[in-house]
Amino acid sequence: MASDDAAPALIPVPAPAAVDSVAPWKYSNRVVLRIVLERSDGGLGLVGERLVVGGWVKSSNEEKKEAPAPPPALAVEDKAGVAEHKDVSCVELFQTRIPLFRSIMKVFGGGSHPGRHRIEAGVAKPEPSPPPPPPPSIAFLQISDGSCVASLLVEVDSSIAPPSLLLPTGTCVLVEGTLKQPETRGKHTIKLKAEKILHIGTVDHDSYVLSKKRLPLEALRSSLQFRPRTTTVASVMRIRNALTFGTHTFFHDNDFLNVQVPIITSTDSEGSSQKFRVNVLPRRTVLKRDQTVKKESADVCVDAIKAAAMEKSKLVDELKRTESNKEALVAALQDLKKTDELASQLEATKKLKPGASMKAEEMKFFEDFFPNETYLTVSGRLHLESYACALGQVYSFGPRFRADTTESPKLVAEMWMVEVEIAFSELEEVMKCADDFFKFSCKWILDNCAEDMKFVAKRIDKASIDRLQSVLSKPSVKITYREAVETLTKAMDNKEMKIEGGVALTAEHLSYLADNIYKSPVIIYNYPKEAKPFYVRLNDDGETVAAFDMVLPKVGKLLTGSQSEERIGLLSKRMKERGVPEEQHGWYLDLRRHGTVKHSGFSFGFDVMVLFATGLSDVREVIPFPRSFGKADC
Repeated sequence: MASDDAAPALIPVPAPAAVDSVAPWKYSNRVVLRIVLERSDGGLGLVGERLVVGGWVKSSNEEKKEAPAPPPALAVEDKAGVAEHKDVSCVELFQTRIPLFRSIMKVFGGGSHPGRHRIEAGVAKPEPSPPPPPPPSIAFLQISDGSCVASLLVEVDSSIAPPSLLLPTGTCVLVEGTLKQPETRGKHTIKLKAEKILHIGTVDHDSYVLSKKRLPLEALRSSLQFRPRTTTVASVMRIRNALTFGTHTFFHDNDFLNVQVPIITSTDSEGSSQKFRVNVLPRRTVLKRDQTVKKESADVCVDAIKAAAMEKSKLVDELKRTESNKEALVAALQDLKKTDELASQLEATKKLKPGASMKAEEMKFFEDFFPNETYLTVSGRLHLESYACALGQVYSFGPRFRADTTESPKLVAEMWMVEVEIAFSELEEVMKCADDFFKFSCKWILDNCAEDMKFVAKRIDKASIDRLQSVLSKPSVKITYREAVETLTKAMDNKEMKIEGGVALTAEHLSYLADNIYKSPVIIYNYPKEAKPFYVRLNDDGETVAAFDMVLPKVGKLLTGSQSEERIGLLSKRMKERGVPEEQHGWYLDLRRHGTVKHSGFSFGFDVMVLFATGLSDVREVIPFPRSFGKADC
């Protein structure tokens, strides 16, 4: 028979919920804050996890802790209940009576009695007591490592590190601790209770520019090295980074090849005078009229240089007629160009001082790294054509340069461009590619920069997210140049801004179309031939060319593109009309002589796209290190 005292059945106790683990970044022994703070639960699933984080203090405060009350003194009594007295030595008793003796001596013998000095000399003065330690406190730091908008609350007890070192804005810290849930619900859903401070990078509060709160972006342009520590610039840079990756993703997914075009070039692709010339001569090299040389040499006069130029010109003409040796022709052309430049410079020197001559060895002043004139590239599309005519469809992504001294919020000297060239493509097809890439970029930002775009909408431009979504919800407007002029003439009654046929629409015209009339992106195509570069294909009407621009609300022109002229006869004619030297573009004409094909492309303003997405008003705020007229500080 079973016993009535059988043990009761055990009730299973549920095991504690497992804490999610988070691994440190593979190239640094710390956890990236984005992994913690951008979780769907705000990091609550990591409570109890021990980890190392690093970052810079965005803001801070200190709270004093209540000092514990001292324990009450207890009187110790002996068995008879009488307090135990400590024996007092004669010396101690004598020291307690010194003030009394001093007073008696002052009365009877004055303050300078020698007995006083003997008494005080025999008694050691007590050392001053050290200053009391600062009261215990807790430092609350909001740190950011730049990986996301949110910051992590870090709680550091004063027993671990002095708060005075941790509190200044900009201090860099590396902290080891445990994630906990804050006692009070507020801005932060999780905090790190510090257990060790592994590193402190202190800040000079008086000279650190970000010590001041809410500095305008314009003021930060003079401190480019520190402005990415601001929340605004950090968000813009993360958006820019995402758009960079999205750019390569779009072209990779559509079978384009990435080609790096040269930054230094001898080709003037746009016929622009706003070019940066490249040389290695001293900055202020000038001819010294009284310069002497050690070795005697005959004077080289201007007439002799001109005579040599005429001989070289005859040689060039002969080589052109025979077409027997292209290499010799190229060399002769370069030699002739250098001789002509030297003659021009000698004539300029002679005008400064009649009779001035130039020694043969002084010609070294005109020697340079490259034998011909070279520039920083304005556009890479001409170079891309050579690869498109071999690889099919190519793109390039890099900086382009213009020596434009105009003060404009949409233009600086160095801007990044995405340039595309497609073989077997005509105007309609390349316009579709450009529009697809633009819309892909808008969607990519919305899909991959959600938290940063929320910050942008809250702090910079409330309409930023709606503007990107609007682009995706409807097709872009497409109109011819003639239609654009007619629309502007009617809308503005031709009074606000004068419109002339045959010239490019101004920035004000383009902005008016996108902002006031269509309120959406606008593609304008078939421009007058005078308004576009020499290489753009001439339309059948003989007056317009197969070129287009895309204009956006708020920022103006985003991209410009065209179908290139593949007919060598028409291309040569256009070059002569525009004064473009054929000898400088011989390699470009060769593409038409050997295996020519219809091809098209466009140049996309990457910086302008970031400006459009963020709603900022000046392109200098979206470029890490902007270069503009008179400004290249670091």
